[in-house]
Amino acid sequence: MTFSFRKYGGTGALALGLLAAACQRQPLSLPRTANAASAVLPVGALPLPEPPVEKGVSEALAVARKQLISGVAYKLSLTVPAQKTTPIEAVESVSFYLKDNRLPVQLDFKAPTANLHGLTVNGQPVAIDHRAEHLVLPAAALKPGHNVAEIRLMAGEQSLNRNDEYLYTLLVPDRARTVVPVFDQPDLKATFALALTVPAGWQAVANAPVRDSVLSGTIKQYIFATSDSISTYLFSFAAGKFSRVNRTLNGRAMRLLHRETDAAKLRLSLGPIFQLHADALQFMEQYTGLPYPFQKFDFVSIPDFQYGGMEHVGAIDYKASTLFLDEGATQDQLLARSNLVAHETAHMWFGNLVTMQWFNDVWMKEVFANFMADKVTRVAVRNSNYDLKFVIDHYPAAYGIDRTAGANPIRQPLANLQNAGSLYGNIIYHKAPIMMRQLERLMGEEAFREGLRDYLRRYAHGNATWPALIDLLDARTPADLQAWNQVWVNQPGRPVFSHELTTSAGKITGLSLTQRAEDGSDRLWPQLFELLLVYPGGRTKELTVNMNQRTVAVPLVVGEPAPAFIVFNSTGLGYGVFPVAKELPAQLATLKSPVARAAAYVNLYENMLKGQVLKPQELLAVYRQALAREPEELNLKLLLDQATDIFWQFLGPAQRQAVGPAFEQNLWAALQQSPSANAKKQLFKAYQSVALTPPAQARLYRIWQTQAAPVGVKLTEDDYTALALALAVRAYPAGQGAAPQPILPAQLARIKNPDRRQRLQFLMPALAPDAATRDAFFASLKDEQNREKEAWVTSALGYLHHPLRQATSEKYLSASLNLLEEIQLTGDIFFPSSWLQATLGAYQSPAAAATVRTFLAAHPNYNPPLRAKLLQAADDLFRAEKLVR
Repeated sequence: MTFSFRKYGGTGALALGLLAAACQRQPLSLPRTANAASAVLPVGALPLPEPPVEKGVSEALAVARKQLISGVAYKLSLTVPAQKTTPIEAVESVSFYLKDNRLPVQLDFKAPTANLHGLTVNGQPVAIDHRAEHLVLPAAALKPGHNVAEIRLMAGEQSLNRNDEYLYTLLVPDRARTVVPVFDQPDLKATFALALTVPAGWQAVANAPVRDSVLSGTIKQYIFATSDSISTYLFSFAAGKFSRVNRTLNGRAMRLLHRETDAAKLRLSLGPIFQLHADALQFMEQYTGLPYPFQKFDFVSIPDFQYGGMEHVGAIDYKASTLFLDEGATQDQLLARSNLVAHETAHMWFGNLVTMQWFNDVWMKEVFANFMADKVTRVAVRNSNYDLKFVIDHYPAAYGIDRTAGANPIRQPLANLQNAGSLYGNIIYHKAPIMMRQLERLMGEEAFREGLRDYLRRYAHGNATWPALIDLLDARTPADLQAWNQVWVNQPGRPVFSHELTTSAGKITGLSLTQRAEDGSDRLWPQLFELLLVYPGGRTKELTVNMNQRTVAVPLVVGEPAPAFIVFNSTGLGYGVFPVAKELPAQLATLKSPVARAAAYVNLYENMLKGQVLKPQELLAVYRQALAREPEELNLKLLLDQATDIFWQFLGPAQRQAVGPAFEQNLWAALQQSPSANAKKQLFKAYQSVALTPPAQARLYRIWQTQAAPVGVKLTEDDYTALALALAVRAYPAGQGAAPQPILPAQLARIKNPDRRQRLQFLMPALAPDAATRDAFFASLKDEQNREKEAWVTSALGYLHHPLRQATSEKYLSASLNLLEEIQLTGDIFFPSSWLQATLGAYQSPAAAATVRTFLAAHPNYNPPLRAKLLQAADDLFRAEKLVR
C-alpha cells in the first residue's frame, strides 16, 4: 500500500483525527502555535476519546498524548548506594503543558506499585493510581496550561544494569518507563535535569555537562545541567569506578570513561578512539551542513555492553571490547571499530537531532547511521576499500534474514511500543543500507545529499516519518519513488535472477536478464548493478544493467566476443540471488577485483543454500583451495566464515570426520604461507574452530599451555581465553586421558582484569565436562537474574549447544523455546534473536527441526514478531535437513 498522511487543520477535527490516527496508525499534524501555553484549548471545545489504560505504550495513547501534551521537562534526583542490592531512592518532578484537562493523564511506569511512595500534582497530594504499567494523574488535579507532578519513589531497576562497581542505563526502546514515570514515546521530547548521588570515588556522566559536584564524606553528588530536548529512550547516565580521559581535537572537548586495565590496549587504543570520533564529527558536519547539535560529546566504555554501542546524546555507550584493541587486532576489527564510532556519531544527526515519530520508523535512524558510517570509514581509514567492505558487512547479514520464511520488511507496523524490540535486526541494519545506496544511485549523490540536508533542517530537534522524507526526495528526482519504496521498504524478500546468453561464431548475439520474486509473487525490484564479462587471459569488460522491468535485454554486449563466463553483480551493489557460471569456481583466483571476488563468494554460497551449482562439500573444497590464493584480508574473513559455517552446519558428522583432517592441513599450510600477520591470525582462529583430530587439538593445547603463538601470529589474553574455551568444549585434555591442571581454572588464574575474570567464571559451568553441571547451568537461566549479562548468556549458550555437545544439549531446545516470550519481556532488544541463534544456530538434525516445528504447531497464535525471529533462526536448521547427506 501507499502511505498517505492527511493534514488536520483547526481544533474542530481533533477528535476525529485522534480516532483515525489510532485506527490507521497514521500521525497527525496540527497548526503550529507560538508557544505551548498559547495552545491551551477552551474547556468543552470538543469531545475527547479516552485511551484505555493498558500495558505498554499503545500507539493510540501516544497519538492522543501528542495532541494534548507539550513542553515536557523532567527533574530527577537519584541516590545510588554502594551496595547494588540496596534500592535507589528517587525524587522526580514532571512538568508539562496540557491543552485540555478533562481526561486523566497517563505516565508510563513499568515497576511494582510498591516502588511509588508519594505523589503531588500542582502542589496537592494525590492518591497513587498505578495500574497496567501506568501512573494515572486524575483529571481533577490537572489544569489547562502548565502542570507539575512530583513523585517520591524507589527507581525501577530493570534497565539500570547495576554491577558491584558501576551501573549504566540502557533505555531503548521503551525502558525509560522501567526506571521512573515518563511519557515514554519518541515524539514527546523533553529536557532532563539530573542530580546523581553516588559513592565517593565514582565517576559519573550523563546527557548534559556537570554543573557542580559536592563531596560529603562517603558520597558525592553530581549535579548536571539541563539537557537538550531529547526523546526519553536517549536519556542516559553511567556511574562507577571508571577512569577518565580528556582530550580536545579540532576544538571539540571529549571525555572517555573506561575500566580497561591492559596497558598495551590503552596505549594503542586511546589515540585512535578520540581521533575516530573527531574525524566522524568533522565528516558529519560537512556532509549535513549542520554543526554538532548538542551541548557536549562524551563516551563510556562498558564491559560486556549489550550492543556494540548506543547513541545517547552527549554520552555514547560502547562495548569495551570493540573500542580497546591491541597489537593483535585484525583489519576487520580495526574497520569494525571505525564503523561503530562513525555509526554512533552519525546518530547525533540521524536519530537524535531528527527522531522518528514512532518506532515503526526506528530503522530510519539505523539505516542512516550505517550509511553514513560507511562513508566516514571510506575517508577516515587509510587504504580502506569502501565497496568491498560494503559487500562483506551487509550482504551476508541481510540475506541471512531475507532468505528465510520469517523475513520482515524494512518498515514494519507497531501497535504497542512494548513490542518495538522485535523490529530490530539485520534487515534494518544491513538490507536498509543496501536499499539506501540504491536510492542514492537512482537519484544521484548531490540530489540525495541535498534532500537529506533539507530533511535535517526542516525537522531539527523534532520528529519525522519515512513518508515525509520520501516526499522530500521524490521532489528531487523524476523517478517514481513511491512505487520504488513500496517493494524495497514496505515488503520483505529478494529477487532471483536468471539469464539467457546466445552466441554465434564466437560473438554475443543476445543477452537478457529476468527477475522473479523468491516467494513466487509478482513483485519487481528496480535496481542497477553490474555484469563482468570474463575472457581467457584475465581480460574483462564490465557494464551496468538497469533492471527496471521483469526481463531486460542488454544490447551493449551484442557483437562483443563471447566470454568464458559472466560474474553477476560484480560491484556488489545489486540485491538478490544471482546466477553462477559453472566455470566460476575454478576461476575465482583469476578475478582481479576484490569486490568481484567477494560478490562471487556470496553468489556461490547463496546458490549452495538453494541446492544449486555446488553441494556443501564441493563448495568447501573450492574454498579450501582459495584460502592460500586470496590476498585480500576482508575477503579471506568472508571465505573463512562461510567455510566454517559449511563445515559445522551443512556437513554431517561422518563428512566432517572425512574432510576435517584435510581442512585442518589447508588452514595450517595457508597460515604458514601467508605474509600477512592479520591473515595469519584469521586462519589460526578458523583452525581453532574446526580442529577435530588429536594432532590438531594437541597443537592447540601446546600453544595455550606455553603461550607460544605460531610464528607471525599475535595472540592476546582474550585470544588465549578463547583458545582455552575451544579446548574445553572438546573435553581436552581430560578426554585424551591426560591429567594436567584443568584448562579453564588455569586460564582463570591468568586473567587479571576483574570484568574478564567474571565473564569466564560465568561461562565455565556451560563447558563443564559432566552433563549434570551443564544441566544445572541451563536450568539456572530460567531465573531472570541469571540472564542479566546477556552477552555472557549468549556466549554460554553457543558452547552449550556446540555441535560437539549436541547429543546431550538437544534436550534443552524445547525449554529454550518456551522461555522466548519471557526473554522478550525481560531482555534487551537483541536478546530474543541472539538467544535463538545461540540455541539453534548449529543444529542440523531432523529431531531438532521437529522440535521447532512442533513448537510452532502447538502455538498457532504465537506472537508474530517472535514467530518470525524463530523462523529466521531455524532457517539453516531446516536447510541442513535437505543439504546434509
